[in-house]
Amino acid sequence: MILIAGLGNPTMEYSHTRHNAGFDAIDEIAKENNIKMKKSEQGAITGSGFIGSEKVLLAKPQTFMNNSGRSVGALASYYKLDPASEIIIISDEIALPPGMIRIRKKGSAGGHNGLKSIISHLGTESFIRIRVGVGDAKDHAEMVSHVLGHFNRSDKKLMKEAYAKCADAIRLIVNGQIDNAMNLYNKKQPDGE
Repeated sequence: MILIAGLGNPTMEYSHTRHNAGFDAIDEIAKENNIKMKKSEQGAITGSGFIGSEKVLLAKPQTFMNNSGRSVGALASYYKLDPASEIIIISDEIALPPGMIRIRKKGSAGGHNGLKSIISHLGTESFIRIRVGVGDAKDHAEMVSHVLGHFNRSDKKLMKEAYAKCADAIRLIVNGQIDNAMNLYNKKQPDGE
């Protein structure tokens, strides 16, 4: 089984904010694969099903972003998952423009507190992650309000496309085609695309 966890903050206050891009990506993956997100376990809302022939567990940790590792670590332990091959994390990324995604097989937290928490709880940086671009703040002093803010209309359209890309990338990754997914989605997009 493969755990696919999207990061975000619970409660309506944070719904569809930039920081909740991971939650919104999970919702799209669930919809496309007819997986119902209705179970509560290990500090997460989960849903299980199949993507292709692979059994998956979709999860939206409810422990708030900075403590995402508490839930992801508990799920990994409960289901006895190998982080390097059976865990995929989807998170927001300010260094990418809205609409872009980037896939990595492993890596540092890159300043992302949710990923930092997961690395701490799993004890490894070796897990697949998909970073979903949400754009950078014009003024770094405004970073918190930026990531907790909502998208404008044109960015909402780009994000809808990004969530569809995530669902497609996940389909490739869980069926053993991560290199194809990386080749397809890690290309630098020209301006305006």
